[in-house]
Amino acid sequence: MANGRCRMHGGKAPGAAKGNSNALKHGRYTAEHIAERRHFAELLREMKGFIDEVDGKD
Repeated sequence: MANGRCRMHGGKAPGAAKGNSNALKHGRYTAEHIAERRHFAELLREMKGFIDEVDGKD
């Protein structure tokens, strides 16, 4: 909102502050975990492409 507050709840921030270890429950949405998932997804895409290339599919 323009006034910096949530229109539904009135709070100023959309979530916990950066580095707030009390807000961390499982770490699934940390920057490191997201980067790791993206890396593995890229590896899977490369492997699938390699398999298709070996099988002769294009």
